[in-house]
Amino acid sequence: MDNKDYKIEELKEKAREIRRDILIMLNKARSGHTGGSLSCVEILVTLYYRVMKIDRKNPEWEDRDRFVLSKGHAAPTLYAILADMGYISREELWTLRKVGSRLQGHPSSRLVPGVEISTGSLGQGLSIANGMAMALRLDGKSSHVFCLLGDGELQEGEIWEAAMTSSHYRLSNVTAIVDYNKIQLDDFVEKIMKVEPLGDKFRAFGWDVKEIDGHDFNALLETLSYEDYERERPLVVIAHTVKGKGVSFMENKVEFHGRAPTDEELKKALEELGYG
Repeated sequence: MDNKDYKIEELKEKAREIRRDILIMLNKARSGHTGGSLSCVEILVTLYYRVMKIDRKNPEWEDRDRFVLSKGHAAPTLYAILADMGYISREELWTLRKVGSRLQGHPSSRLVPGVEISTGSLGQGLSIANGMAMALRLDGKSSHVFCLLGDGELQEGEIWEAAMTSSHYRLSNVTAIVDYNKIQLDDFVEKIMKVEPLGDKFRAFGWDVKEIDGHDFNALLETLSYEDYERERPLVVIAHTVKGKGVSFMENKVEFHGRAPTDEELKKALEELGYG
């Protein structure tokens, strides 16, 4: 089992490296989702480098924890981490979204080692996570399922059907994480369709709820380290994040939801990250 020895400063450095690779691959692809990929970096780094039980040499280890990227358009973040962990090569990242590449705009479990399930049709990921959790329980496994949701995705009705299912079956081996960056494709979430009061809604559906700063590694570790405490219900972590986090001119900008950085923007962004 990997990923228990990384210190906070090492996790911060990993996040910086992952952001660099996200920006480069999106620039080379000339398309993709920049803002939402950058907003979830700390969440995925925490899961893959400290929290989840995984075996880098054996992606199919049956006792592994599972990760479902329900907001599949943030695939660049997942790909960058899988490359850093050795599931794929870093050079393959530069083929993102190109004809014949395994690295499609949304992750495919048929093509990419380490991807648990093909995702991208928003609203479906939590239902998939429930199914995985039920199967693990039937198999007598202690493994956990983590599911990353987008905040705009919470406007999908299937999410709330799945939330009822998680609660009804008391799936304490499910943790949903909301990447709450407050911006979706067209505008700010509250202008398109409000999802608040988000915590109260999940509580009403029978979930445990925690709200944290989604860029704070200490808060993420304390909240996501499921082995450190017992619980009887599914947990949702509402992680308040910043769209485009780490690059000043991308932060909280609607236009960077689905636009890749130009060459000039890439150069400026990498300089901000310390790669000038």
